[in-house]
Amino acid sequence: MTPSSDAAVPVTSDLPGAGPAGTPASSGDGAPAAPPSRRARLGRNLVAAIAVGLGLGAAILLSLLIVPQAFVGLLAIVTAIGTWELAGALRRGAGIQVALPVLLLGGQAVVWLSWPFGLRGAVIALAATVLGCLLWRMRTGAAHFVRDIGASLFVAVYVPLFIAFAVQLTVAPQGVGRVLTFLICVIASDVGGYAAGVIAGRHPMAPTISPKKSWEGFAGSQLAGMTAGALCVALLFGIPWYWGLLVGALLVATATLGDLVESLVKRDLGIKDMGTLLPGHGGLMDRLDSLLPTAFVAWAALGILVPVA
Repeated sequence: MTPSSDAAVPVTSDLPGAGPAGTPASSGDGAPAAPPSRRARLGRNLVAAIAVGLGLGAAILLSLLIVPQAFVGLLAIVTAIGTWELAGALRRGAGIQVALPVLLLGGQAVVWLSWPFGLRGAVIALAATVLGCLLWRMRTGAAHFVRDIGASLFVAVYVPLFIAFAVQLTVAPQGVGRVLTFLICVIASDVGGYAAGVIAGRHPMAPTISPKKSWEGFAGSQLAGMTAGALCVALLFGIPWYWGLLVGALLVATATLGDLVESLVKRDLGIKDMGTLLPGHGGLMDRLDSLLPTAFVAWAALGILVPVA
């Protein structure tokens, strides 16, 4: 994927040594402080982030274009890793013990049963996973039972259930086009937000949640995402391009909300990244934050514009 726009969109007041937006800060001796370094403006290790993003993109394209159903296998792997990372973050940050073995097994059931049986299979597997989590957690008594079960249910819905909608995009008629539209719009949102934020980011969008995310970056995300949506809808499905503007706008809005939701989770847990698997990105969940809820919106929007049956 692309470098995270959340990490890259600078707001002057959030940078070390910065004063109010648009004004230089002063050092302790009264002299103006040195301007923030280029790396501070760009956020994470950009070279590593781009290299990892290109590698992930290549794996996705190969699985989609060669054997589209292989993408379901890739999604199953992503489900397991994402579940593991989120469970670890909850344990490190707040001492929450989710029913990890049940979630790992149940997550695979949600993904794989959604292939032949559709969303009915996913819902049945999710209900069985919830029941399994309740039974698993009963072993350790009443202390923090509601907290741990609530977190387990959050993990079950946030990771495997949302990924099941990506499975439904894949196995539907014109599945490759559906998945590409979904991914290209989110990637365009990331790139557009990153570029606009670095160049013109000044006004914080959600300063108490993600101080480096700016309204200028969001505008860049919308412009890039809507353009990508228009092109994808017209070229891949033969639908009037203006419907793609709506699809792109919806996916960008959801992707941005996904970023903010994970930022809230990490702030609540007091952690910077969900993991360390991907150099320049953090954990895999730090890359999935915008994709997970957007998979549902993409499935719903494209299901209306390009009916399955």
